[in-house]
Amino acid sequence: MKQILIETNIFKPTVSINEGKTSSDGNLLVQGILSTAEKQNGNGREYPMEILEREINKYMVVVKENRALGELDHPDSQVVNLKNVSHKINDMKFVGKKVMGTIEILPTPSGNILKALFASNVPVGISSRGMGSLKQVGEVMEVQDDFELLCYDFVSTPSNPGSYMSPLNESLTESNIYNKTNSIITDILCSNDRCPIY
Repeated sequence: MKQILIETNIFKPTVSINEGKTSSDGNLLVQGILSTAEKQNGNGREYPMEILEREINKYMVVVKENRALGELDHPDSQVVNLKNVSHKINDMKFVGKKVMGTIEILPTPSGNILKALFASNVPVGISSRGMGSLKQVGEVMEVQDDFELLCYDFVSTPSNPGSYMSPLNESLTESNIYNKTNSIITDILCSNDRCPIY
């Protein structure tokens, strides 16, 4: 029997919102893991690669049509409620078994709340909403072939492991890489009581 399936990944900004990259409209862009195939999540569910890949390919049509909207918090509905829209997905692709996405935070009331949460370094989750049935396979509930991906919402509670959303940064410069490397080396040396003197 088909039911609403909700899976959540934590998105945690790793840099200041002021350092983040913006869209052509000046809206904040964030990036991170949207979904993961063939890995048990916090709800005890697992998505076979072929099913998740099929649904992401179908959803890319919605992304390209600029209609891949999501809400702030999950409703108990299969429909995206426009008055609660906070963001839209601009791009998504598989990297191994992970679905990586770039999301634009919209200047709506819900989007402004979401932007403020990112600005305050509050971890939030990105959560898939879909319809499908489950089958017990060993210790996991496997998502079945009738699964249909509806959208991705931002929520507070995570279920999918290892997914953090962060503002999309400009490329690192050589100077930034050198400074970060130097800082890491200094921290390691100082932790062993061998602090370099400058």
